[in-house]
Amino acid sequence: MADRLYRLVVIVISIFTFVVIAYPLYFIVIASFSNSTMVNQGDVIFFPKGINFYGYEKIFVDSRIWQGYLNTIIYTVFGTLLNLVITIPAAYSLSRREFRARKIIMPLFVFTMYFSGGMIPTYLLFRDLHLLNTPWVMIINGAVSVYNLIITRTFFESSIPDDLHEAALLDGCSHFRYLASVVTPLSKAVISVIALYYAVGHWNDFFNPLLYLNSDHLQPLQIILRNILLSNQAFADGAGSGAGAGAGSYAQQYADQIKFAVIIVSTVPLLVVYPFIQKYFEKGVMIGAVKG
Repeated sequence: MADRLYRLVVIVISIFTFVVIAYPLYFIVIASFSNSTMVNQGDVIFFPKGINFYGYEKIFVDSRIWQGYLNTIIYTVFGTLLNLVITIPAAYSLSRREFRARKIIMPLFVFTMYFSGGMIPTYLLFRDLHLLNTPWVMIINGAVSVYNLIITRTFFESSIPDDLHEAALLDGCSHFRYLASVVTPLSKAVISVIALYYAVGHWNDFFNPLLYLNSDHLQPLQIILRNILLSNQAFADGAGSGAGAGAGSYAQQYADQIKFAVIIVSTVPLLVVYPFIQKYFEKGVMIGAVKG
């Protein structure tokens, strides 16, 4: 009886939590193609009303969207690859107990988690390296996350038996071969999780392109969507002051619809990718809970 009651409580809490998390996203989806006036009046709760796709039409006829998508995909793919190429070997080296320098190097990594150079020194560094206003600044910047490095190192220490390394050494295997042929295939879970963390970070990166990129053709999707949103909001405000309250309300209605459509356009790619790595995510989060 106690077990059944416990399961019932767990099921109820799980359903409630799912609704609390999923409903805001569902509401944004139906609001993106519902009549904005009805949305603002609270008439749209569970089902769309006054369906039209003006927001999506307005966004997708803008050629800047496709350029922004291309730029964001380039920054995300190559940036994440660089992150993995640096993080995995570094985590492997720091996980080896025979590597005595790790007792000095690891605290230095952790130190940078709490104390960074700051925005202006970082900007001056990229300027001196001639990386400003180039795609490289979006790929190289933040090449290593210490948080992800610690997660990966902890996984290597706790999940890869030392006996495997000893057996590989007896067979004449070098550290590079051992990392590529043994450690990496056995670490798909943690690699998938940190790849997701890095990819989401690159995809949602908003502040760095605002600082380091000036050319319009290099701007990622987030900046372009922001510009579209601001231009439509300015149109709504201008129509309201120059053509009367009716025109302002009309423009505001479509500005709100574009706002919801922009949120969907910017998040759909990640929502599509997530189910393919979801099975690794739970294990990876548990790994991240232990960082000793």
